[in-house]
Amino acid sequence: MIYLDGVSKKYKKGDVGVKDVSVSINRGEFVSIVGQSGAGKTSLLKILLGEEKPTAGTVFFDSVDITKIPSRKMNQYRRRIGVVFQDFRLLPDKTVYENIAFAMEASGKKNTQIKKDVSYVLKLVGLEEKADRFPSDLSGGQKQRVAIARAIVNQPDLIIADEPTGNLDPINTSEIVDIFRKINALGATVILTTHNKGVVDKLESRVITMEDGKIIRDTTKGGFVL
Repeated sequence: MIYLDGVSKKYKKGDVGVKDVSVSINRGEFVSIVGQSGAGKTSLLKILLGEEKPTAGTVFFDSVDITKIPSRKMNQYRRRIGVVFQDFRLLPDKTVYENIAFAMEASGKKNTQIKKDVSYVLKLVGLEEKADRFPSDLSGGQKQRVAIARAIVNQPDLIIADEPTGNLDPINTSEIVDIFRKINALGATVILTTHNKGVVDKLESRVITMEDGKIIRDTTKGGFVL
């Protein structure tokens, strides 16, 4: 599904985000990317999202080199990806339902489909009873559940989660990890970055370790070593 071949990213100030990274991720995999701050994780995600172009190398998504996609067509590519951030990024003046529905409205979906799919993902993340609440009424864990529901409501092929449990306590972290596992079991490919050893241990899936912009370790199960 995803193949990076000799990908490097060097910034104008001379900082290097990614150094000669070659890796493949198959459809349906759950991959954790770990590493200290500055290891290159965020740069790698930005390249996968098409937010930044690599200085060198190619990035294939289902055999399409995304580094050659014109800017005017990039939104079409990004619709195949759902993104979850550490800081939730919810719209404060919209309810839980409206935050999720907004993602479908932006894709031009019909109201009947929106109502059906939003109800489904609310149930999937366990927030059916919070549909009419505003983000200010929610706990951190609940906000992240809304963010996940918004990311998956358009049924993307790939979910990218950048430190999704970074602001959460252990109980909420465990529950969020379980939701991601459920999403993966339904067929979505998941790439998750984390500093949390407990998250990696709970997932028991493939782990890619980065250091100084390079992949230094790629294990099929577990293997959180920093």
